Amino acid sequence: MYRALPYILLFIAATLLQAFFFDHLVLGPLCSPLVYIAPVILLPLDTRPIAMLGTGLLCGLTADYAMGIAGLNIVATLPIAFLRPNIVALLSMREDNRDEGIPSPERMGARLFWSYVVAMAALHHLLFFTLEALSWEMLPRTLLRILLSGAVTVAAVGLAERLLTAKLVRP
Repeated sequence: MYRALPYILLFIAATLLQAFFFDHLVLGPLCSPLVYIAPVILLPLDTRPIAMLGTGLLCGLTADYAMGIAGLNIVATLPIAFLRPNIVALLSMREDNRDEGIPSPERMGARLFWSYVVAMAALHHLLFFTLEALSWEMLPRTLLRILLSGAVTVAAVGLAERLLTAKLVRP
């Protein structure tokens, strides 16, 4: 339970921040940060697949409910939860990528960690904004939304990682 408590708090904080802050934050029509994916990205590397999918489903479901969208967040979040081990393995190119602990620059190396966070956020945002637009005419605008929203989301996940590792690693 001691290991699960910080992730439960991260889930609650990310959901509340998404519902009450980021959904109402006006950064322009092209920037919509989706920070509710932070718990999926920052779960320990040795998390079981069923727990990963459950976390993805719960994050997507609560975001759908908070945003008033019927299933779009679930459809965008479940694939990143499912593909997360493959993304880590693809980026790390080594066999020891299954060691325990949360993804962090100290554990994975700064280059690998930021590549991982950017890949996860880019995949999620690609699915989310493409399904939201559902039009080839909106492609340039959709790509710009993916880029801008992804940058803010990556920064927010990096901040969440700093706060989480400060709580877990440092006394």
